Amino acid sequence: MRIDWKILFLAGCASALLAQDSHPSCNKCSGTYIASGEIQAYLKRAPANAVVTDQQVRAVDVGKSNVDIGVVYRSKTAGGAVAEHDLVSEVYHIIDGSATLVLGSDITELKRRPADDRAVRLLNGPGGNGVSIRGGATYQLKPGDVVIIPAGVGHWFTKIDDHIAYLMVRVDPDKATPLKDEAASKADLSGSPDAR
Repeated sequence: MRIDWKILFLAGCASALLAQDSHPSCNKCSGTYIASGEIQAYLKRAPANAVVTDQQVRAVDVGKSNVDIGVVYRSKTAGGAVAEHDLVSEVYHIIDGSATLVLGSDITELKRRPADDRAVRLLNGPGGNGVSIRGGATYQLKPGDVVIIPAGVGHWFTKIDDHIAYLMVRVDPDKATPLKDEAASKADLSGSPDAR
């Protein structure tokens, strides 16, 4: 029987790599639970006449990044501004309604949002708004769909049939937005002046 020393060497290297100690990026952090009732409370308080209601439910430090959970309600429209966020990526999970969404990086007439803008300060950090997207990909969103929008990618609702509501996960590796815990969320829902 012949021993293949190369395979034995590679197996040894692989074992050594697997045996190395790894350390969690969020050492001894606690998990975060958000009940469905809390999500629904945010959705229910969206004003009936609002074009867009974007509400932060939580913003949690998970070590090397923050992860934020929000809910968004958009009423019927036929177009609107293109949004782009420099540092924060977003994941949408459609809860209710349907819409046409265009994604792409070639944004026409992109203008920076001011630093004191509510969305910049509390929701998605620096970015801008544009008029349209050249050569973007178009998606027809419906309940259950998921969309991943990396930082720097424009997103544009060109048509909302009646309304659309979605859970938003914001990935914030630069920690551009403030944290929001359960107590701050309860204060926000109660209308407390201490809420953000």
